[in-house]
Amino acid sequence: MDLATAPRLEGIGEYYFSQKLRAIEALNRSGVPVINLGIGSPDGSPHPEVLSELAAQGARNDVHAYQGYKGIPALREAVAAWYARCYGVVLDPSVEILPLIGSKEGILHVCMTYLGAGDEALVPNPGYPTYRSAVQLAGGTCREYALTAANDWEPDFDALERQSLSRVKLMWVNYPHMPTGRLPSAGLFERLVAFGKKHGILICHDNPYSFILNDQPQSLLSVPGATDCVVELNSLSKSHNMAGWRIGMLCGAQQRIDEVLRFKSNMDSGMFLPLQLAAVKALGLGQDWYDALNDTYRSRRGLVYALLDALGCTYDAAQAGLFVWAGVPSPVTNGFTLSDALLEGARVFITPGGIFGSEGDNYIRVSLCSPTARLEEAIGRISTYLKNASL
Repeated sequence: MDLATAPRLEGIGEYYFSQKLRAIEALNRSGVPVINLGIGSPDGSPHPEVLSELAAQGARNDVHAYQGYKGIPALREAVAAWYARCYGVVLDPSVEILPLIGSKEGILHVCMTYLGAGDEALVPNPGYPTYRSAVQLAGGTCREYALTAANDWEPDFDALERQSLSRVKLMWVNYPHMPTGRLPSAGLFERLVAFGKKHGILICHDNPYSFILNDQPQSLLSVPGATDCVVELNSLSKSHNMAGWRIGMLCGAQQRIDEVLRFKSNMDSGMFLPLQLAAVKALGLGQDWYDALNDTYRSRRGLVYALLDALGCTYDAAQAGLFVWAGVPSPVTNGFTLSDALLEGARVFITPGGIFGSEGDNYIRVSLCSPTARLEEAIGRISTYLKNASL
């Protein structure tokens, strides 16, 4: 049967990592298993108390029905307490928090709620590819804004002000930034809020990395008056080793929450109740949980630095998040070339920075989500490869 796909899929390919995982699986079947240092999926377990809560709640007979579209009050209250304790942000759990089945889901929900034909969204280059695809799927048009090392991976507001912004409804931002690991400089959040208010643009802050290798977690909602023009997405995937659980949240003014709920309530039937109750337990964990998590990532980061040093890459040691972003050595054409060479010659996969946008072409990104032994093995493989190869 000849069945055409919808026009909304034009220009949108399969997600890069979906394609790459299939290629890696094929290599695994053909010989030496590939060490995958590309994807930021935490390899550790959630806290034992969280696992115990999930098991206990899942064994009940009265928890398997459809759930409310806004999540249970206990979960929204736990999110509010977490934001107050960790970010210094006061939220009304009854109207300013919307639990999500993962924050990636929320990115599409926001775009589908506000964008249509003729609308534009500012999308970072480099940036999370889902921002671009969600804008396009919603029928909007992406307007890239460049992030460069010369500007410390922050928006060039002067350049933005010189453009016509009359069709721009949303701006996607993400600090700590992925893929570069850049932390927000002093005053950046205030400038973002001022920019949004001036131009009537909703600033959409994607904030899943704030607790990873970062001593001062920040929320864009901490800026006075931010709820006038800001919504923030957050997640337990990275901060609590719960990526596969799909637990996220959208925070913002009641009007924004109500508007997004109009779309979301037509797309799903709520989150499994035991997952919500386990998330409540996770959100109540103390500082010792985050300290232990970061001790693990800090030790792994040292090995990633050694790997990058062996390759001759350059990097900024003041990065946060689950990755290390690094410039490729000058003889190498770009990050794709280096990534392909290491996959073929050393059976080590490292993400090419160009998948995040053209400004990332000369970079690679290495994940910290592999145990020490795997990172050491990767260093050994790369060292052996380099002795016999010319990059």
